Amino acid sequence: MLKDIKCYTMAVELSRDCWVIYNRFTWQDKKIIGDQFITAVDSAGANIAEGYGRFHYLDRIKFYYNSRGSLFETRHWLLLLRMRSKISSEEFESLMKKANDLHRELNVYIKSCYPKK
Repeated sequence: MLKDIKCYTMAVELSRDCWVIYNRFTWQDKKIIGDQFITAVDSAGANIAEGYGRFHYLDRIKFYYNSRGSLFETRHWLLLLRMRSKISSEEFESLMKKANDLHRELNVYIKSCYPKK
């Protein structure tokens, strides 16, 4: 089941934590940077879920790579949020650690999806 995939549950947790930050933004901050930030982080988990539902392993892996791209975008937005003082250093470090851990776990999962030779 999807909920048994560690990288998926990690992505959901990251999205949950980022949503808390997004919710405290002003309307203007949400429109300027927040909407793109939350879309990127949510896309990471959504692509894992969509890939999981695909039949062929190459089709699945394509979505997992899309998820990884969304993680890079998430880290970009986190950096900008920190530079613009929209999140604290502690929040930045915590969320970056979670994003980096998810990236490593996703790479392990992608590798496991290739057929064994």
